[in-house]
Amino acid sequence: MLKVENLKVRYGMIEAIKGISFEVQDGEIVTLIGANGAGKTTTMHAISGLIKAQEGSIMLDGVELTKVPGHKIVGMGLAQVPEGRHVFAQQTVEENLLLGAYLRKDRGDITRELEEVYQTFPRLGERSTQPAGTLSGGEQQMLAMGRALMTSPKILLMDEPSMGLSPLLVSEIFQIIEEINQKGTTILLVEQNAKRALAIAHHAYVLETGRITLEGTGEELARDERVRKAYLGG
Repeated sequence: MLKVENLKVRYGMIEAIKGISFEVQDGEIVTLIGANGAGKTTTMHAISGLIKAQEGSIMLDGVELTKVPGHKIVGMGLAQVPEGRHVFAQQTVEENLLLGAYLRKDRGDITRELEEVYQTFPRLGERSTQPAGTLSGGEQQMLAMGRALMTSPKILLMDEPSMGLSPLLVSEIFQIIEEINQKGTTILLVEQNAKRALAIAHHAYVLETGRITLEGTGEELARDERVRKAYLGG
């Protein structure tokens, strides 16, 4: 589904991504783990067209994304849940969700999608008329996820979905990520909570200072001594 080859991204003279390659197969959860500054978010932004790659290839279902304007990539079935949620605070929960469907013309399907989002996130249904800014951090994360799902994506990019959440909410968010995947959505997950990410990932990559240094199944990397020492507390 998604194939990244020799991707390089620079900020001025600084090479943030140094020629990485990885794949996400249809139906998988694939995770990128690594420390702050490793290049995880930069990689996500390059895939979704928010920043320009200087070199390399990003293929989605055989289409070269580096040649597609960022605003058109959503219509190709790729959506991103950004780090920090970025909900529209003054608009209601439902208005935020409907903004996720702004490219879609199928009004009946949009209504059904909205109901599915409310089934996945019951708290959003209970708060559908509240301004998004009045939600808790966990509820705002659910709203950001729900808004991305309103695009009916084939692949969902998720950037640090557990950031700033209580342990109980972290468990809930990861359970929901698995449910979304089981319903047929492919997921590329960037996450500092390596233990949780590896537990649900079909495949995983370790990103260090702009380079992929390890790869394997989630289970393999969770057992790898280098990963355990660096990211899982020994």
